[in-house]
Amino acid sequence: MQALKALHSRSSTNLLSEPGPSPDQLKSLIKAGLRACDHGRLTPWRFLLIEGDRRSSFGDLMVKAQAAAKGAELDPELAEKLKLKPYRAPTILAVAAKIHEHPKVPEIEQILSAGAAAQMIVTAAYAMGLGAIWRSGSLMSTPIMHEGLGLDESHRLVGLIYIGTPKVVKQAPDHPVDQYLSIW
Repeated sequence: MQALKALHSRSSTNLLSEPGPSPDQLKSLIKAGLRACDHGRLTPWRFLLIEGDRRSSFGDLMVKAQAAAKGAELDPELAEKLKLKPYRAPTILAVAAKIHEHPKVPEIEQILSAGAAAQMIVTAAYAMGLGAIWRSGSLMSTPIMHEGLGLDESHRLVGLIYIGTPKVVKQAPDHPVDQYLSIW
């Protein structure tokens, strides 16, 4: 698929099934993410692959993080729902910014760079015929989630990218450019 066509027509796909990306496709997705804008060439991106049986452990981590955030044990129905979230796709990539102290590149630019890497991955997945959706939420910034993923205080989790085979292909909304562009 041509780059501009992918950029103009990509949409998130939340109904995903097996198979996930092959090892070669996964490498290509990461390679696309590594082309994100990177002020100071700090390479502030980290990608954590969660697939197969590790999704069960990740579901347990989500439950533990939510319980800690609430300061109480979760309702069993909510706990079960959280445990199953990682099974919405065969492959999950956790994307984090690794913050470097730098006199000219503030933390926010490094977080935005990691976000740009995530967007590049989602768009590359679409161009390959895969489905993907970038998810986030309140659990992203919890200490339990960071510790469970092996991230230290220098990391900021920016999103979870769920990747798989789309069950339904959605048409992207066609936003009129003039509604979003102003002349200054």
